[in-house]
Amino acid sequence: MIREVYLKIDGRVQGIGFRRWAVNEAQRIGGISGWVRNEDDGSVEILMRGEEDSINEMIKSCYQGPMFARVDKISFLPKITNYFLPAITEGRFIRI
Repeated sequence: MIREVYLKIDGRVQGIGFRRWAVNEAQRIGGISGWVRNEDDGSVEILMRGEEDSINEMIKSCYQGPMFARVDKISFLPKITNYFLPAITEGRFIRI
């Protein structure tokens, strides 16, 4: 079953390579499309779509993050309402 989730990750997640790590992790897991971006409040947002098992594995990985990250909280956000953000391109997971 295909699942789409929009996450907000709070903690020490900027300036330590979280976005690069997320792209590599999505590629390692496979079958995940979407994007990751920094927010002005110091958090990171991820919009991703893929098979439920792959998405669940990626969410689990996000609780750990890269080596120097400190993930304090992950929130599941409702659908995007900001029309300036890109749509998901199937087969690509990018940082923006």
